[in-house]
Amino acid sequence: MRIELASDPAAPPAPNEDYAAVALPASGAGGAVVVLDGVTPPRDGDTGCVHGVPWFAARLGGAFLELAGTRETPLADCLAAAIRRTAAAHGPACDLTHRRTPQATVAAARWDSGTVEHLVLCDAALLLEGPDGAVRPVLDLRLSQLPRGRPAEEMRNVEGGFFTAAADPEVAARAVVGSVPRTEVTALAALTDGVTRWTEVFGFGDWTALLQRVRKAGPQGVVAEVRAAEAADADRSRYRRGKVHDDASAVLVEL
Repeated sequence: MRIELASDPAAPPAPNEDYAAVALPASGAGGAVVVLDGVTPPRDGDTGCVHGVPWFAARLGGAFLELAGTRETPLADCLAAAIRRTAAAHGPACDLTHRRTPQATVAAARWDSGTVEHLVLCDAALLLEGPDGAVRPVLDLRLSQLPRGRPAEEMRNVEGGFFTAAADPEVAARAVVGSVPRTEVTALAALTDGVTRWTEVFGFGDWTALLQRVRKAGPQGVVAEVRAAEAADADRSRYRRGKVHDDASAVLVEL
């Protein structure tokens, strides 16, 4: 088994709001990977919380990875329990009903000798490669399908909009989940949207090409390619995106 991980902040010394980790073995068999992308609040915006996004991502990611490693509970239920635990770790000064309360997108997978389970919430991505080299992207497309002209913030965690992991454990039931036989997966990659820019923004190749590039150049090599493309279009005139740079995290697991 080969595992490689890279996580790069968008603009040091600003903290990295991503979380990426792998547990091996999980309950003595198989493993689990969890990648989170913390949602950056507006610079002048109130979040109703005394904690920052990195605190939230670390708390939620750590709890989710721990619970996913026990293997007795479906991944969506593990995420719900992790959200509940993280909400309890806040304090009375935190308004968890605030629309901008710390939150994150999620990509996770868990495997053993028989099955590979997966979960994706919002615009993180999970790529599954089969024995024939074909790549299946596991994506939550709701954010990209929002109606034009309406601010995305108004559509977050509401019916008909899109969902992120914040303080309400019920959103875990909105995640894209599934499982495939272990024999049908030879490799997987969990990516935040700072890395999927390679495909979705800069158009260097499709999902198959991206996974192949992560394997060949390594996660850090692909992040470096994204950073070079961002720097070459610093005014965002050629490639439209919300930020010049974004936190970028990728985990490659070759089973």
